[in-house]
Amino acid sequence: MQRWCQDGAVSAFSDTLRAWRAKRRLSQLELALRAGTTQRHVSFLESGRSIPGRGMVVRVAESLELPLRDRNALLLAAGYAPGYPETALDSPRLRPVLDSLRRLLDGHLPYPAIVIDRFGDLVAANDAVTLLFEDAAPELLDPPVNVPRLALHPQGMAPRIANFDEWAQHVLDGLRLANERSPHERRAALLAELEGYVPPPPEPGADHLGFAVPMRLRTRLGELSLTTAITTFTTAVDVTISELRLETFLPGDEVTAKAFTAGLREDPVSGRGGHRR
Repeated sequence: MQRWCQDGAVSAFSDTLRAWRAKRRLSQLELALRAGTTQRHVSFLESGRSIPGRGMVVRVAESLELPLRDRNALLLAAGYAPGYPETALDSPRLRPVLDSLRRLLDGHLPYPAIVIDRFGDLVAANDAVTLLFEDAAPELLDPPVNVPRLALHPQGMAPRIANFDEWAQHVLDGLRLANERSPHERRAALLAELEGYVPPPPEPGADHLGFAVPMRLRTRLGELSLTTAITTFTTAVDVTISELRLETFLPGDEVTAKAFTAGLREDPVSGRGGHRR
């Protein structure tokens, strides 16, 4: 059978498929079972001896649990059009989704909540985030605000995080996992930058709530304990929406809960630096 290649090079699809299978630590047999095909066919796809149909590319992408953006890239590598649209955030088509996110953000008050994109850039936030971002350098608050950078930068939130060493490792671990799942030069560069702000990992300690590591933040309302919950659109079929993350900050103790309630009632904030979008 003739190899599917050009100028003697293995096709872009074959290279990409082989690389993704290695990243997912799957054998050819495991991938074949997931995709409903044979190990021999997977081997032929990776060697360029078989030309994949569009349906097979989609099944393989699903079996590899690729993000929608990477599924599109795999389709393009195989010579097919992307299967998932990527709509601009300011498009009228996304207005219903963004309006729903705004309601979720406002409904989480008096506690902070944010929406970020795949690189951690701030898309929207409720008014309570001003308490988190207070005293940060103005240039870190200029749009687009990168939340991981703001959290770990020496002129950002870092000086006010009482358990910075432990919390910073939590942030870095999340970025590493995201970049392993869907590698990108910009995310890798951000990770390298932030690693330079963080000391070596500390020994495992007892600074947790029994289920999560809190962020202990010094604020004008006192030291607050916050944990985060992350919500994503797992059934999204639009690339942009699939990459949005809603992060809600939850009080880790009664003192924190009362502080936010009292603080918002006594000194309502209107947001700054483009936080409320």
